[in-house]
Amino acid sequence: MSVSLWATLLAACFVISFTPGAGAINTMGNSLNVGFRRSIWGILGQQAALVVHIVIVALGVGVLVASSPVLFEVIRYAGAAYLVYLGIRQLIAKPTPPPVPAGSDDDGGDEPDATDAAGEASAAASESRWSMFRRGLWVNLLNPKAIVFFLAFLPQFIRPNEPLLPQYLIVGATVVVVDVIVMWGFFAVAAHGMRRFTRSVRGQRIVNSVFGVLFIGVGLLLALVH
Repeated sequence: MSVSLWATLLAACFVISFTPGAGAINTMGNSLNVGFRRSIWGILGQQAALVVHIVIVALGVGVLVASSPVLFEVIRYAGAAYLVYLGIRQLIAKPTPPPVPAGSDDDGGDEPDATDAAGEASAAASESRWSMFRRGLWVNLLNPKAIVFFLAFLPQFIRPNEPLLPQYLIVGATVVVVDVIVMWGFFAVAAHGMRRFTRSVRGQRIVNSVFGVLFIGVGLLLALVH
């Protein structure tokens, strides 16, 4: 793959990753709920799904999904239902009262740091790494439009007269690395900046409601928009 073609691929990947979707919502929700560092596990799950999509397209199965209306509809509605389920679960989630650190009656300058650390530790224990990875995997995996998208996107950067495996490896690595950078370096950071807001029960209710509605909205769009 030439440098100019790879640069075009790189730019396209950044534009695509910055487009808000279920993955971005999932990443921001994880960052708010369990912290910036632990949110990487959900992102890794999303990347595993992207790798599966790329492999499917590379093997030609994407053509089957794109050409089979029944199969496409089944996967599409399954993905929509899963996102709605995540939204409902977020809406009914019970807020966790933030822990009160020792010496909280003092107003010393070090107290916010103690509260932050305690809140981070409490939230970090609320969901396992595997649970976040699995949820991220299904959020991206149950999206047949991603397969159709890659089916249209990947061939633009593949040259049939050159060895295919190295090209797919380069494209796959670029897509995954860029998406990790954008998800963790932008969406997770943006959500983490609002993390102080979630340290009250009322704030948690608001955040859960917002992200619950967003998940349900994306799920309904996936189901209704063709």
